[in-house]
Amino acid sequence: MERLLRRRDFLAAAKAPSCATPSFVMRAKDRKDGKAPRVGFTCTKKIGNAVIRNRIRRRLKEAVRLSMAEHAAQSHDYVLIGRPAALTRDFEAIRKDIISALHKLHGTPNRTEQT
Repeated sequence: MERLLRRRDFLAAAKAPSCATPSFVMRAKDRKDGKAPRVGFTCTKKIGNAVIRNRIRRRLKEAVRLSMAEHAAQSHDYVLIGRPAALTRDFEAIRKDIISALHKLHGTPNRTEQT
């Protein structure tokens, strides 16, 4: 999965539909180019100092790496905005939040909630 690194990509995704979870807010923008999905991570300074923000980003990156590849749609840019709960929330709950947010944003039924 590719990463979003440029500011203009983050700004474009800021106008996209979003889904809020306890751990993060996910925004998804369709680029309409048929290429692989890209993911970007950010945390505001309101959350805490750099150590806390980086720890939240690292937890979100690992959860995305483990669970997003099979659920992400092609040609989409995803931006995850970390929340303070991501620091203490159970890692499996964060993974489920990612899958749930993807299904909500794409309008597909979430099979993980049924099992």
